[in-house]
Amino acid sequence: MSQALHSAAAPAVALPAARVPRKPGAVRQGPGAALMLGALGVVYGDIGTSPLYAFKEAVKAATSGGASVPAAATGAVSLILWSLILIVSLKYAVLILRADNRGEGGIVAMLALLGARQARPGTWKALLLVVGLVGAALLYGDGAITPAISVLSAIEGLKVDAPALGPYVVPITLVILIGLFLVQHKGVAAIGRVFGPIMLVWFVVLVLLAIPSILRTPEILGAANPWRAVDFLVHAGWHVSFLMLGAAFLAVTGGEAMYADLGHFGAPAIRIAWFVLVLPALLIHYCGQGALVIADPGAIENPFYLLAPDWAHYPLVALATMATVIASQAVISGVYSLTQQSIQLGFMPMMRVVHTDRDERGQIYVPAVNWLLAAATLTAVVVFGSSDALAGAYGIAVSALMGITTLLAALIALRWGYNPILVVAVNGFFLAIDSVFFAANSVKLFEGGWFPLLLAAAVAFLMLTWMKGNHVLESVRQTMRMSEATFLTRLATHPPVTLPGTAAFLTAATEGIPMALGRLLERSRCLHERILLITVLYEEEPVIPASERAQVTLVAQGIRKAISKYTPGMERVVLRYGFMQTASIPEGLQCAVASGLLPPEYLEDMTYFVGHEVVIPSPSNPGMATWREGLFAFMKRNAERTGAHFGLPTRQIVEVGTEIEI
Repeated sequence: MSQALHSAAAPAVALPAARVPRKPGAVRQGPGAALMLGALGVVYGDIGTSPLYAFKEAVKAATSGGASVPAAATGAVSLILWSLILIVSLKYAVLILRADNRGEGGIVAMLALLGARQARPGTWKALLLVVGLVGAALLYGDGAITPAISVLSAIEGLKVDAPALGPYVVPITLVILIGLFLVQHKGVAAIGRVFGPIMLVWFVVLVLLAIPSILRTPEILGAANPWRAVDFLVHAGWHVSFLMLGAAFLAVTGGEAMYADLGHFGAPAIRIAWFVLVLPALLIHYCGQGALVIADPGAIENPFYLLAPDWAHYPLVALATMATVIASQAVISGVYSLTQQSIQLGFMPMMRVVHTDRDERGQIYVPAVNWLLAAATLTAVVVFGSSDALAGAYGIAVSALMGITTLLAALIALRWGYNPILVVAVNGFFLAIDSVFFAANSVKLFEGGWFPLLLAAAVAFLMLTWMKGNHVLESVRQTMRMSEATFLTRLATHPPVTLPGTAAFLTAATEGIPMALGRLLERSRCLHERILLITVLYEEEPVIPASERAQVTLVAQGIRKAISKYTPGMERVVLRYGFMQTASIPEGLQCAVASGLLPPEYLEDMTYFVGHEVVIPSPSNPGMATWREGLFAFMKRNAERTGAHFGLPTRQIVEVGTEIEI
């Protein structure tokens, strides 16, 4: 997937080289203890803290139709166990992790593999791009709900021994979440080193809590038979069954992190950590909660904390709080990474991205997203007020995302040449499961499910508005740009005054003359002795090595012979970056010098000319609705400055303003 420089202009569609579809399997590194430990904290924090609320909600839903508690508990545990096996183990760990883009995963990587960025309006790829962007937007809804329900459910453990503390649960949760968002700018590298060990302790504690309960009530092991779940659902009635399915789905939320974080740890480490530790710990623990509820139906109010002896309740609250903060941090960091990738590929306006660790590529902080996410998360806590109420809001966005992921994975498998019958059979099976869970979660639409969907709809609409606006804007720019032939003719007929040094003009296009250069020549009648036309392309690959960073060509052959009185060195420099990388134009030019494509003196006395466009909505131009053009103009006006985004030295930047009607 290629994405041209945002410069003053919005991204233009770049021209990627033709590539042969690659079979899966290119992973960055083999499994190791450090990678697996890191995966515990980053990948499995969300799904690992689901026992705080998932079984409780599932068994409450199961008993809402009048079923006996023992039957409801066994049915709920069986449904959760087989959901973990089918959705997380088979679909994600075995199937989806194969759909890697040179070792990277996530919804944006899938769109890159399918080449959806180059889709023409009205084609099936354009529809696919919209579906993918909706999937990406759903992650923002999930990112707002996960910290709220996780931390809230942990703090609710205080009410087990001290019901009088009930009114303080929401304020304490708000304080913890505010503190979490306040420290984001410091980065999580130092904290991240202890994520894995804490989550290792967490999973061990989950097992230790469950074993005594299972030994006291071993009949819960009958839940390993999938028929116990099917039989209960069939006889419970469709309404209760849907409620139960929607609640049980909470146990698998977080499974999508396996694919999203593929690039950080590699498939082997993620799979081994899941099958060796996380999955067994979760299976054992859910059986322990079920056994407890069978033995003591009153434990249904909070089976997680009631598994522990009285003396361990407060230490368990502290451990659960740490685990949920880790889960929240992993989700927040994932939203930052998704935002950065979306910016690189032109799905979002440029925003300030702060790198909090020089040695770790994924350690970033996006201030605007941090505070918008904080506002959404805190609002969810205040509006819903309890984990039970938030359970109604949680799951619908993730179930929709999982269905979209299954669909895109099927298209990738077909593109890689797999047997269509096999692809339809396997992915169709999983898509049917996703559809059932999405339908079940849709029942909760008016109980809170509207909240993440509203957030996702707003994000998706802004993404589509930004992309459509840039497409319209680029169409207008093409009519305003001076052709190379016209530019060279003007130089020959009206030679400008020559200035010393190098002028670098940033442009979104890989052909034609940048508007800033044309306006400068037209108004000042002077040009520097050396001129670079710089375009940044974001390719469909996650990472482009520095040795392949730069491509340098003459703007026109024989330029020095065609113009006798004005003989500049005028080169077009194309800098290529992967969608997981951060573009730096000074770094790219250094790569060009190191590769012998530019002489070192070109980087001396450099002035960067950046176009600054003022977009003016106009009802006379057939682009978008006027109000939507106004929204696009607002987004463009508040986007990060091009110079800052591409790491240009502030003192060497000159902006050339242009008003453009769309």
